[in-house]
Amino acid sequence: LDLRAQLEKLGHTFHSNSDTEVAIEAYAEWGDVAFDMFNGMWGISIYDKQKKELVLSRDHFGIKPLYYARVGDGIIFSSEIKPILASGLVDRIPNDKIIYRYLRFRVHDDSNETFFKDIYRVESGQMLRVSLDQFEVKSYTRLIEDLIEASGVSASHNPYDDAAITKFRAEFDESVRLRLQSDYPVGTALSGGLDSSSVVAVIHDLMNSDKDSTKAVGNLQNVFSAVFPGALNDEERYVDAATSAYEGTLDVHKIQPTSADLLEDLTDFVRTQEEPTISSGPYAQYQVMRLASKTVKVLLDGQGADEILAGYVPYYFVYLRQLLHRKQIGKFLYESFRSLDKIFRLLRFRLFSALKFQKKYNESDFIKKDFGKDYPKERFSVVGDNIKLRLVNDLFYNSIPCVLRYEDKNTMRFGLEGRLPFLDKNLVRYIWSVRDEAIIKNSWNKCMLRDAMKKDLPKEIWARRNKIGFTTPEQAWIREIKGALQEILESESFASRKYFDQVSIMKAFKAYQNGNETVGSMPFWRVINLELWLREFIDDPKSEDTSWKPDPLPNPGKNIEREVDGETYLRYPLWTEKVKGEMDFAAFVAERMEKVFRDNASFQTDKTWYAYVSETIVAIAQGRGIRIWDIKVSPMARLLSRFVMKNPGGIGISSPYTMQLAIGEVGLPKILFASVCSIFGKLVGKRGVFYNVVGQGINAIDGPADYCVYPKNVCAKLAPKDPEKAAQAITARIREVLPTEYTANFGGTVVIDANDLGRNVLGTDVPREKLHLEEIFGDNPLGQSKEQTPLALVIKVQG
Repeated sequence: LDLRAQLEKLGHTFHSNSDTEVAIEAYAEWGDVAFDMFNGMWGISIYDKQKKELVLSRDHFGIKPLYYARVGDGIIFSSEIKPILASGLVDRIPNDKIIYRYLRFRVHDDSNETFFKDIYRVESGQMLRVSLDQFEVKSYTRLIEDLIEASGVSASHNPYDDAAITKFRAEFDESVRLRLQSDYPVGTALSGGLDSSSVVAVIHDLMNSDKDSTKAVGNLQNVFSAVFPGALNDEERYVDAATSAYEGTLDVHKIQPTSADLLEDLTDFVRTQEEPTISSGPYAQYQVMRLASKTVKVLLDGQGADEILAGYVPYYFVYLRQLLHRKQIGKFLYESFRSLDKIFRLLRFRLFSALKFQKKYNESDFIKKDFGKDYPKERFSVVGDNIKLRLVNDLFYNSIPCVLRYEDKNTMRFGLEGRLPFLDKNLVRYIWSVRDEAIIKNSWNKCMLRDAMKKDLPKEIWARRNKIGFTTPEQAWIREIKGALQEILESESFASRKYFDQVSIMKAFKAYQNGNETVGSMPFWRVINLELWLREFIDDPKSEDTSWKPDPLPNPGKNIEREVDGETYLRYPLWTEKVKGEMDFAAFVAERMEKVFRDNASFQTDKTWYAYVSETIVAIAQGRGIRIWDIKVSPMARLLSRFVMKNPGGIGISSPYTMQLAIGEVGLPKILFASVCSIFGKLVGKRGVFYNVVGQGINAIDGPADYCVYPKNVCAKLAPKDPEKAAQAITARIREVLPTEYTANFGGTVVIDANDLGRNVLGTDVPREKLHLEEIFGDNPLGQSKEQTPLALVIKVQG
């Protein structure tokens, strides 16, 4: 309104009450300088037809988003990423560097790069100028530079006294008043903390002293809160304390999000945020915004106060190091002693965890080593000994950008406009003009805000020492919905990503469910959130191949024809869908064979034919394939596996996982006895004694191998139960499913353990010698890695 009045005096005529028109006229009058004159939030695009020039501008703090991508000689831009993707002009490619930093350092939105390769954000306080011969990104303001200069030790600061507190309160009141201007109903988000409670308190005062400024609020101030009764991080009692101070003047709305709600909303939440989040905390805000949208169209929030007044516990350490750095030893000792409760609160979980002597899980181990090797120079550092300089960095790079993204996406998802009174350029500049004691003093942070609001807030609020804010009981939730989350972590798409070390993640996840919290819940959220983001925004929904591959399709390098004892056989490997546990393997094989004959007329033959079935799919279908993170390995299994000769295929009991399965199958005494017999057998030149003693079923145990198709690469597998009966069941089902013209010459089923080193018929109903049946597979036409061909149609064509 002030700018409008100035422009009218300069001769500008307005045809509406829109702030958009003010922005256009201001740019026409003052050019780039106009942006620094604005006080609020915006993402603006202006096309100057005379100069043939496009200008994009984003507000001082980046409250409103603005994205762009360069396309050839042109540019595409939007306030959201989805329209840029929908244009088809930009490929959906993940930005691996940003993904690495997100997984490794827990950061994002700290630069102009997004999670999408080649899609960028205009940063806070920046403008973009594009013409036929120019592409320029620059800052239109000196706000950051001025705050950095005001953070210096020699900078001239105003004293922190009553006058400073009064001035701060006036600036804060004005910031709130400005953000109450609206043609639509205005409400307030209330977490129960000092920041949002202060906004509620100021609006309450304005309703009594300046009714014109609060017309959009109405007769009652609508406040909206998320509560979690019974949870450690529940703030309902603080919400109640804040609202009880203004009883009769508030309309209080509460919502209680649950883990079931999160599961139901997860896809929409991921789609709403457009990029991954570092925790599930923004989901609480998502729920509050949905609740608020039923009553109001504008919502004031307390975001930003933590980054301008040091609201988080780690800021105390920065301040203490600053005192040491500046050789203020007496003050350092005094502040350290007064801050012991804060320091203990930060360290107590680490201390308690250490006292439990639990196995430590490192979140950096969640990243695949090959992926991590691509970014050896990536680092994330913070200012450690200058409180105001640290706040500047967090305000514009390390913290606030992602918080503002969460806020804007959540509000706009439900048609709300979120406004943030603490992110007012005049208010921020004033805080930096006052000495550091305005931020931290006598072990209290947010001193200026606390002192300014003491008369308006109950002591339970202004004297709070613990910081929670909009968050969720994430640790409990991850345990409550562990089944659904485990399904994501164990999925094939998750396993196939180049980012995740699935084995390490699943071991840690299992340990977490059993009470080991050394790694916390946030790393699990990050990998799950990233996986869901990849599915939503990157994966091609048409790329999932669920069709049958053409038949016959021999594996590369494998011969179809093989001669055994003067008889010639044609072996056709058959591609199949993946087998899952607890399924009818006989029906699976029979249906596959029926499809082969139906789709391939050349197989309509009067020759004898056999079904060769890999024992792997029989065992998996019987539920005898076990994820390695589900195997609890004993010390004895680890010890014994060291003495087993390892082979390049990862087969046998040379790993602790498969050795543990072998012990579980026949017992430790029999394993030890067979080992002793094997030693004596080798002394007399006899091989295979070990397996003759323990049984050939142990010989069929397979371990995980990196080169195998998922999930075999993370599974250990026992031999199938009753392979003879399995072969008979398959034969019976084939005779039941296939027409008589095909089954007339069907010779039976062979369940075989075949690999590149050897082959062993475990069960069959074919009336031939096992040695002959094994020799038919002498060169293993099924393969043993990525082929996904566990069946073979074998036709005897001669002899």
